[in-house]
Amino acid sequence: MPKPGPRNLITDVPGLKVGCVEDEAVRTGVTVVLCPEAWTAAVDVRGGGPAVRETDTLRPENSFSKAHAICFSGGSVFGLGAADGVASALSNRDVGLRITAGTPAIPIVPAACLHDLSNGGDKAWGLTPPYRALGMKAVEAAGEDFPLGPVGAGRGAMAGLRPGGLGSASLDLGDGLIVAALVAANPVGSAYMADGETFWAWPFEIDGEFGGRRPGDMPPAVEPLPDDSKLGARLAAGANTTLALVATTADLSTAEAQRMAMMAHDGMARAVRPCHTPFDGDVVFALASGARPLGDDPMRSVLRTRIGSAAADCLARAMARAVYESNKGR
Repeated sequence: MPKPGPRNLITDVPGLKVGCVEDEAVRTGVTVVLCPEAWTAAVDVRGGGPAVRETDTLRPENSFSKAHAICFSGGSVFGLGAADGVASALSNRDVGLRITAGTPAIPIVPAACLHDLSNGGDKAWGLTPPYRALGMKAVEAAGEDFPLGPVGAGRGAMAGLRPGGLGSASLDLGDGLIVAALVAANPVGSAYMADGETFWAWPFEIDGEFGGRRPGDMPPAVEPLPDDSKLGARLAAGANTTLALVATTADLSTAEAQRMAMMAHDGMARAVRPCHTPFDGDVVFALASGARPLGDDPMRSVLRTRIGSAAADCLARAMARAVYESNKGR
């Protein structure tokens, strides 16, 4: 049976490192995922109000659909500056494309941001939003172990009427095939069922990773969106967003990685209700290291299906872990 990797984090895919930093005064943060070299990358955007950078670079028809890092941030459009900091820090390490000898290395850093501008932190930053500096610090902080909950890009996140946060999960499918997910959960929808305690993702939980709660008796149907008077300003286009990354050891092409991202969106929909609304900017990136060859025989499509299904399961679990870790003890 598939089981989580040793960390139950996206860094169970060998080679990945994750850095998380926060600005407590602003109540925001940045999370960066670093590849040891450019990995095959793709993206699938389903939400109605995304804030993104370099997503078109990853389209399969373009000349370099790979990434040296993926950056998630709070701050809405201002948070896109975090990727500038990540790119500068990586270029300073000589990581990136070299078009002409003697010129700076050019890192490809696709990025996406969530909206946390209404969480009460000090946003009076004038002409100097903190995100570029946070991006550089996140690169320095990157490692194989990292915390979950109200950290990094999930520092100021909400999930419905509860705190959101950063979550991760992995699956070891055997024979060197590993799939994992990372998510900064900030959806307008709720991760909880009608009882307010059981996660929608409960059927996919492994080893009590988000509390082990199981549903009891409850109404057969519930209103999918809470009272709008409680959500307030969050019921506006782009006022929310869930940012996710799924990764695998498989040798996927860009088109195959995009299919993995598309399938992974189903995991988001299993974990949050409602999902992919006009108020969200939901984005799923995908990375493939290529360490595990899939071959060219008919079994390749079977393995790709297993990978996409596992990515969806990992993302559902990561969503629940994000909310669980941010709400423990409340």
